[in-house]
Amino acid sequence: METIVIFICIILVASILQASTGFGFSIMATPFLLMLFLPQEAIQINIIISLIISSILVWKIRDDIDKVLLKRISLGSIVGLPFGFIIFMFSNITVIKIVVGILLILLTLLLVCKFKIKATSNRDFIVGGISGILTSSIGMPGPPLILYFTGTSIKKEQLRATNLAFFLIIFSISLVTQILFTGTNILIWKYSLYAIPIVCTGLYIGQIIFKKINQQIFTLFTYILLICTGVFLLIESLKSLLH
Repeated sequence: METIVIFICIILVASILQASTGFGFSIMATPFLLMLFLPQEAIQINIIISLIISSILVWKIRDDIDKVLLKRISLGSIVGLPFGFIIFMFSNITVIKIVVGILLILLTLLLVCKFKIKATSNRDFIVGGISGILTSSIGMPGPPLILYFTGTSIKKEQLRATNLAFFLIIFSISLVTQILFTGTNILIWKYSLYAIPIVCTGLYIGQIIFKKINQQIFTLFTYILLICTGVFLLIESLKSLLH
């Protein structure tokens, strides 16, 4: 019962973030799901729920999608996915989370200090590749995209729509790959089914929030979310290593 209550809270908050920002679900949910389930289970639950969310939201905001950018990062992610899967199969997941946590904190601090980066086709492809690696290794494609998009000052509407469309593509491929190579189980699908009404509630609340926040608040919220996620990943991963 305790696991179910914690699960409901995680999914509700993460769904609100996803609807209001376009990227919050995996960043918020994955670290906590890894505390409740085995890595394979946590990642697959995250992927399935993210697919549900993206499918619900992306149709309504499809006109805001940057299609050229979406194509570039999607191609990069397809190249990155196999490498992430190899990391997932043969590397220490705790070490991966520590590295991701440190990078999140450092790169977010650069953004806070008004670090900017110019978007190019090659950089779009590289960022997509890194997202692909993180998707299949720890189920978190969002951080490199957020850091890149925020650094290039993309509008919040485009950021949200392009992210959601990208997640729909990358998570579909990743889920099929995960099932083919590592299998699945009834617990994964049972919890994913439990999540549907919670997700719908969170999306409704998140849509209301999105309409009420301006670009400055949106950017500030992004920084806070990234820093908190990086710190949490780092602390929890270090705890795991020490024990």
